[in-house]
Amino acid sequence: MATSKIITYDLCKSGKNYDDLYKYLKAYSVWARITESTWFISTDKTCVTIREEIDKIIDSDDRIFVGELTGTAAWRNVICDSDYLKKNL
Repeated sequence: MATSKIITYDLCKSGKNYDDLYKYLKAYSVWARITESTWFISTDKTCVTIREEIDKIIDSDDRIFVGELTGTAAWRNVICDSDYLKKNL
């Protein structure tokens, strides 16, 4: 069963190419970019699996956090459409 996940990252070196990471995140059928480096996805994959897949894309000194959401959240001025986020959270 698909659950909501939050993914946040820091790509530490300047001049990073985010294209491969964005391509990976946008491959999920339900996704939203919440802030510059925070995304929401819905998937049946575990947090560990997602982290391991992203590890193959980013550098070893970059930071990554993947967590499962409960469905309860609050926000203001997010990049994505608030109604879409509400519907899919």
